Amino acid sequence: MNPINEFLVATLQLLPKPLVKRFAMRYIAGDKLEDAVRAVKTLNGKQMMATLDVLGENITTKKESRMAVGACEEVLHAIHHHRLDANVSLKLTQFGLKIDEEFCYSNVRSLLEMAKGYSTFVRMDMEDSGATSATLKSYERLRSEGFENVGIAIQACLRRSEDDIRRLLPMKANIRLCKGAYIEPEAIAFRDREEIRFNFLKLLKMLLDAGCYVGIATHDAALVEGATEYIRQNHVEKADYEFQMLHGVKIRLRQKIVEEGHRLRVYVPFGEQWYAYSIRRFKENPRLAWTVLRSLFSRN
Repeated sequence: MNPINEFLVATLQLLPKPLVKRFAMRYIAGDKLEDAVRAVKTLNGKQMMATLDVLGENITTKKESRMAVGACEEVLHAIHHHRLDANVSLKLTQFGLKIDEEFCYSNVRSLLEMAKGYSTFVRMDMEDSGATSATLKSYERLRSEGFENVGIAIQACLRRSEDDIRRLLPMKANIRLCKGAYIEPEAIAFRDREEIRFNFLKLLKMLLDAGCYVGIATHDAALVEGATEYIRQNHVEKADYEFQMLHGVKIRLRQKIVEEGHRLRVYVPFGEQWYAYSIRRFKENPRLAWTVLRSLFSRN
């Protein structure tokens, strides 16, 4: 992050949380599960699917992990009860990955068992590069144990991702392909925007050609155009992929995707850990920080 952007994010962190929350809630459904259910019902009414995510990562105690498991169980119950067209996203550090990998695995496995009973899909999201290998290991183990209701995310910015995908192709993995939100060293990640775009489309073509189901997760209009063109030229069935976008981001673009007949899923985060998530989003996209500061200035 350049010095100006660092200054912007640092400035936002000095503001009172209630003030930041006014703007952060554009990208977050709310504090409570009922807020998220309401948001998903609205999306479903617009012919959009959803992914529910209970905010929280990098927990430090097993007690916190068990609380996270309980919160996700409530999400699975709610999806079933309200008949939502939605699945669940998990970050493994929320379930104890950095405390005890076996403990984390048992937590995730128990959630998958419950989700399986509800015929609900669960996505293992990808975090910073320090968690990549362990996340892939857990995914492969779950698939080897017969779980078909689980997918994983791959970040196009990481140089290792092509090799990771080649490992996953034989099992026809269900993959959420995204650019990658974490700032990583150049030695392990592409940093140039065009390099990341090129790798994203390269990996997408590999996955589609191999018959893997792909969640094309991007707000980049150039990548959306490149993906739709490849899908059209190669006659990819609409049931074999979906586009994915974040709640509150690029509303017009997501509507255009739906109007053109593509499946689209919106990532709906919620929970009491909204502040940490919001600051990370501002770090990922400093333009959001500019927007918040300009809005504050115009209101004064």
